[in-house]
Amino acid sequence: MSGERAEKKRVLVTGASSGIGRATAEIFLEAGATVALVGRHEETLAEVAEAFADDAIIIQADLASPEQSERSVTRAVESMGGLDCLVNSAGILKSGSIEEASLDLWDEMMNINLRSVFCLMKLAVPHLERSRGNIVNVSSVTGLRAFPNVLAYCVSKAGVDQLTRCAALELAPRGVRVNAVNPGVVVSGLHRSGGMSDEAYGAFLEHGKGTHPLGRVGEPREVAELIYFLASDRASWITGETVSIDGGRALTCAR
Repeated sequence: MSGERAEKKRVLVTGASSGIGRATAEIFLEAGATVALVGRHEETLAEVAEAFADDAIIIQADLASPEQSERSVTRAVESMGGLDCLVNSAGILKSGSIEEASLDLWDEMMNINLRSVFCLMKLAVPHLERSRGNIVNVSSVTGLRAFPNVLAYCVSKAGVDQLTRCAALELAPRGVRVNAVNPGVVVSGLHRSGGMSDEAYGAFLEHGKGTHPLGRVGEPREVAELIYFLASDRASWITGETVSIDGGRALTCAR
């Protein structure tokens, strides 16, 4: 799939310094696209861009700030001469039940995982309408199913799913497609950046072999391939979908 040429598509990828966002940026760059890499860590973004200096644009930004989100879209469009695809991959995960999660934690998760996605989509729409482009949001199996002790994360991802569906209906007459992917557990820095120790993370991944029917957790590249497909012309009749890519995790009961 990613071996096809992207015909110099102009793509903005958030969360491009690690995990699914990084893998997605790399796949688009390998396929010949021009990619604006947006993330908080400029040094890591530079590592991703190093092999693709002519096609990668580094934009350091904290997407919790609407001003920095606006600056990111403006700079990306000016640098690339337009926009064909927005991939919203930036996200954070912190644990907490309804009794344990503070309002500050709730607000932080909503600001990054949902509010910034809405903000970037809103900013990107005029440019995507001109190119008849599309949006791919990175949601989660937790947007489709309930899990304990990650309440705010689950709600934020359920919000991303509904945002995807509503925006798809509104933007379809203007030729802009909107879809989302819903991964299960994927090997990335998401949990560790949320405070999980290396030992606990290793145990979590091992446990994941039993909770995903295919018997393993996922790799960022696998999710990135699906994102690439949904952003391509091969998916030109797909919009408003939240596509599970989770080794069967969403099919299971609590265990």
